[in-house]
Amino acid sequence: MKCDRSVLIEGCKKTGITLIERQTEQFLTYYEFLVEKNKVMNLTAITEYEDVVLKHFIDSLSLAQVLNLTEYHSLIDVGTGAGFPSVPLKIVFPHLRLVLLDSLNKRIRFLDELTEKLGIDHVETLHARAEDAAKNKEYREQFDLCVSRAVANLSSLSEYCIPFVKKGGWFVSYKSTGIDIEVKEAERAFSLLGGACREVKEFYLPGSEIGRSFVMIEKIKETPLRYPRKAGLPSKEPL
Repeated sequence: MKCDRSVLIEGCKKTGITLIERQTEQFLTYYEFLVEKNKVMNLTAITEYEDVVLKHFIDSLSLAQVLNLTEYHSLIDVGTGAGFPSVPLKIVFPHLRLVLLDSLNKRIRFLDELTEKLGIDHVETLHARAEDAAKNKEYREQFDLCVSRAVANLSSLSEYCIPFVKKGGWFVSYKSTGIDIEVKEAERAFSLLGGACREVKEFYLPGSEIGRSFVMIEKIKETPLRYPRKAGLPSKEPL
């Protein structure tokens, strides 16, 4: 499979990231393995090379435009799926210690194979529901950053994610644009869980009309022990 590496290199430059040769090769390996595995399991509806570069890789890396990721060391990706956004972030910021959490074991197996192929270390894959993992002291309030590109309602997503973040850290939700009402409706959830929304950063993916948002939630106090509620409740009855 021949991919135009300049598409990747130039796209990353537009987000302020200059790839070294090893990182370029890792992204190309990622793409090829993703497409190969997608033939036998449902990982992504996006498979064309240029689309994957823009809508998965560069979208994932856009976080570097709003946070100085060299200042953070531990990151958990909740509902990581095929590894977005955390694996692209790990490729560019290899110092990050990752936990990739997903409730589907076949995705976890894909991620285990992927991280081995990419030759990246300090990555743990975790097959669990977020509600259960966040009750485990090994993961609860242990991370500088929690990220998620999951499509859940922001109130529900906050209950899944904020409990993992240590005080002074951030939960960043990757969203589309036009989410003012969703953010407003989630303010009570942020507060109950120990967070505060500091900013909603809207932008367009480079060279496109695809609007994106980062909802930036700072962890300002510990999450009460009763959260997250038992599995299933955060989605059925958002805070």
